[in-house]
Amino acid sequence: MKKSENSSLKIQNIVSAGSIAESIDLEFIGNNIPNCTFTKKKFPGAVFHMQNPKSAALIFSSGRVVLTGHHRSEDIPVALQNLLQNLKEAGISCKDNPQIKVTNIVCTYDLGFPLNLVRITTALMDTEQVEYEPEAFPGLVCRISDPKIVFLLFSSGKIVITGATIIDDVKAGLNILMEKLSVVDNKIQRIENL
Repeated sequence: MKKSENSSLKIQNIVSAGSIAESIDLEFIGNNIPNCTFTKKKFPGAVFHMQNPKSAALIFSSGRVVLTGHHRSEDIPVALQNLLQNLKEAGISCKDNPQIKVTNIVCTYDLGFPLNLVRITTALMDTEQVEYEPEAFPGLVCRISDPKIVFLLFSSGKIVITGATIIDDVKAGLNILMEKLSVVDNKIQRIENL
C-alpha cells in the first residue's frame, strides 16, 4: 500500500531520565561548569547545554537528570558521558554506572494531505479516547492504549506522536491510527516500511 509522497516519520525529541548522583549542589555547578545555569526563581533545576551532541541536561538537587533534545538514541550515552565528565571535573561525586532510560519519544508525521477533524472525531468518538475542542486547541487529540501513545492530528495533515519509549511502538501505534483513519477517509492507507 502506498503512502503519500510527502509522508515522513521524523523523530523530533528523545527524552531520557535517571539518577546520576545522591545529591547535587545546583548553585555550585551553575557557577562552576561552563554552559550550566541555575536560576532558582525560574526553574528548580540547573540547565546544562551541550554541543556534541546538541542537547540539554536538566539537573536536579536530588541527583536526578533529564536529558532532552536528542534525535537519535545513540546520542544519549554520549551526552550522559559528557555530563558526567563535566560534573566530575567540577568535583561532583557521581554514581559509577547511572541508569538512564528513555521516557518519551516525540515524532512528527506528515500525511501530505488535509484532514477533516470534525469527521474523524465523529467516526472515532465511540472507539477511542478522542478530544477535539478547536476553540481551545486547533488539533484533535487521540489516545490509544496499546501501545500507549497520544496523537495530535491537525487539519493540515500533520501529526505529532508522543508517549512512546521505543520507536517500534511509535510505528505500531501509527499503523493502528492509520487503520482507524482509513475507515474514515479512503486516502489514508496502512503504513508499510516506515
